[in-house]
Amino acid sequence: MSDMNENSLNINFLKESALKRLCESLDKANNKGWRKLGEMVKNDKRFKMSVDDMDMCSLKVLEVDGSPSRAMLKLMGDQGCVVGDLTEFLQKMGHTDALQCLKPSGIQILVQPQSAAVIAGHNLRLSCCAVGSSPIQFQWFRKTEEVPHSSSPDLVFSPVQVKDAGFYICRVNCGNTCVFSHWAQVDVLDVPPKCGLVSQPSDGRPRVLIQPHPQRLFVGDSLFLECGAIGRPIPQYQWYRNGIPIKKATKRKYSVQGLMPEHQGRYRCEICCNSERTWSNEVDVVVESPCHSEMKTPGISIHISEAMECSEDDFLTSEQYYSLEKPYATDKVALLIGNLTYRNHPQLKAPMVDVYDLTNLLRQLNFKVVSLLDLTESEMRNAVEEFLSLLHKGVYGLLYYAGHGYENFGHSFMVPVDAPNPYRSANCLCVQSILKLMQEKETGLNVFLLDMCRKRNLHDDVMPNVMLKVTANIVFGYATCQDAEAFELSSSGFTNGVFIKFLKGRLLEDEKITVLLDSVAEDMGQFDPTKGKQALEIRSSLSERRSLTDPIRPGEYSHPAQAHNLHWCKAHELPESKILDFECGVQIKMDFAAEFSNVLVIYTSIVKKPEEMASCQAHITNLPLELDVDPKLMNKETLEETGSFLLTGSLPQHCLYTRLSSIQKLRDELAFTVCLQVQFNSLEDLVQWNMDVNIGKPLTAKLELNRPTRKNSCQLTCPMPHSPSTSPSHSPSSDRRFHSHGPCFPQLHANPYLNVCEPLCGAIGGHGGFKMCGGDYTYPCDNVPGSPSTPLSIPIETTDDVDDMQNEFMNSLQFYNNP
Repeated sequence: MSDMNENSLNINFLKESALKRLCESLDKANNKGWRKLGEMVKNDKRFKMSVDDMDMCSLKVLEVDGSPSRAMLKLMGDQGCVVGDLTEFLQKMGHTDALQCLKPSGIQILVQPQSAAVIAGHNLRLSCCAVGSSPIQFQWFRKTEEVPHSSSPDLVFSPVQVKDAGFYICRVNCGNTCVFSHWAQVDVLDVPPKCGLVSQPSDGRPRVLIQPHPQRLFVGDSLFLECGAIGRPIPQYQWYRNGIPIKKATKRKYSVQGLMPEHQGRYRCEICCNSERTWSNEVDVVVESPCHSEMKTPGISIHISEAMECSEDDFLTSEQYYSLEKPYATDKVALLIGNLTYRNHPQLKAPMVDVYDLTNLLRQLNFKVVSLLDLTESEMRNAVEEFLSLLHKGVYGLLYYAGHGYENFGHSFMVPVDAPNPYRSANCLCVQSILKLMQEKETGLNVFLLDMCRKRNLHDDVMPNVMLKVTANIVFGYATCQDAEAFELSSSGFTNGVFIKFLKGRLLEDEKITVLLDSVAEDMGQFDPTKGKQALEIRSSLSERRSLTDPIRPGEYSHPAQAHNLHWCKAHELPESKILDFECGVQIKMDFAAEFSNVLVIYTSIVKKPEEMASCQAHITNLPLELDVDPKLMNKETLEETGSFLLTGSLPQHCLYTRLSSIQKLRDELAFTVCLQVQFNSLEDLVQWNMDVNIGKPLTAKLELNRPTRKNSCQLTCPMPHSPSTSPSHSPSSDRRFHSHGPCFPQLHANPYLNVCEPLCGAIGGHGGFKMCGGDYTYPCDNVPGSPSTPLSIPIETTDDVDDMQNEFMNSLQFYNNP
């Protein structure tokens, strides 16, 4: 194609490879990135680029693999922008890297050199394969220096030495043009001879050969830790202290100059390669005061090598010393529930992304996490019961809920996906009732993160009566204030709700949990779309400096607690990969991935196909009816087609995918049929083989959350007057009062400032419902039938001493409300 024809090509028709490189270049740049390009386009009369368009592009960073640059280039292409126009903008910006992506070269690199970590003394080959319109030449570089005698497609080290470590790149010439390959890093590990005998891993998994060592140092000393693994591509490293990732500690070697007491802790390194993950040994780093050359338990021996001045604080008893240590948990357990596919109420989007992101973050903090989507009332109650079974003395328990909800008389209620319309407390789960049961376990910390609306439910006149103990370890983080709503961001893709959007940026910080939530509240307060509409509210009775980053020191587990932990671990094990051998000679590999604790993805690929076959495909059929899987969403070539948007990029390509949600509904083992259809070269008709497969009960199907809730369960419902657990039914007059009015949906009025639709009457519930009339955000409320025309008269006076104690306790909680 000539340069003239190339310049007149609409940028929407750029080759995907060139477009991808261009977007990566613009996304990563600061002063010469996509925002600068947008400003230039906005000032050009040929194109329109509004502030709203720029904001829409910026929100793409919230999506998995989202690219603001790609969104902006799409807008420009839709308005007729061609390569020549884009080249002009990039030239004015001085963005040479981006211009290189648009330059036609006539050279195509087929094989890029691949980074590798190898053992000194082994052989190494870097390869660059390319084709061009005329004969091509190669030249290898180490950084900016030419590598002598390296004018072939392969750069061979035989053997590789420690001095060969570095970054390499290949220049490919074709006539008067040239292109460069990707950079390839070579890391050479100098290991003892006995380790040097280890062969290079052929399966792509990293193999750790250099382990960090424990150290005992003094304040002001230097810390040096090293970890090394071999693998191809080169392994990636992330250092952790006390289970928390250390910022900017992403190299093999980690060092700290001028140690301080806060650097003491347990260190280990995470190594990733080809989606495989492994860990180094965990080692202790002890940082002592210069006055302490040795510390023993139960007493402290002080050895002073020379005269120095020490304060009384330097001479602590062992009891005083350990009382000043960082708090710890005997275990950490988290239950995350996201309800979005409601049967009788508006459906939501954000809970799925919120639960997914929070799961990954909490696992980095060493929490045992179960993440569940779309639970019915009985499933929610059984999930809470399993959660409670893991709690014992000193455990940190965390409950996160995203979905529809409401608050009456200071008590919060979570709404299951099968709740009727209208719902009442008997159909929902009371959070304070769960807290009461957690207190009975003598937990070390109780954290509730409630991402739901807190509007009053006018259809529920039942007054809860939950008696809580006065304990100094409770933290409530409400996504919104009392009698207010929580919001979702409206997007064509999947994004976080407002609460998690800001929480996930702070969650790994080593701060007291209330201080961390205060910072989140401040961040939310600066968010213009919800300013004055949604503010994080914190209620806490926490007296100690406990944080989610606290280390775990297992206590003395009882036999029942150990059994529950083992049962919990087995309920999160994936089925083993299977190789299916068909009589016709075809071999199918079946693998599994967990998107959530109750969402399983099955993907199949062809491993072996005889030459006499033109093509073959393997489809999964005959799934259990209770899973209610849409056949149109099964056996798809991309994950997105199955409804799975969060695992994209983490699973192999060229497979057929099937997503099974609500695994907890399985009554028996998961059995299905794999149907193999083969097209032979010599036959016109397809030939079919079937094979039955049984993978047992995967993931949380083992927990049998679909079982009927036990009638004698203490958490069947909150102990409330007139609740179904204490009274046969509601009074007939009460039922007539609620049902005598037809559905009454909230009236709306426009808010010109935020350009949203707001409810005028008391809408009830959680994440989502009303969308903006013209903006980029969704401001939700539930379309639950509205209030009766006459306000309900609900008695709130009580004389029972228990209620007085309960009110006194709730008022004693430290109250935060950040506007």
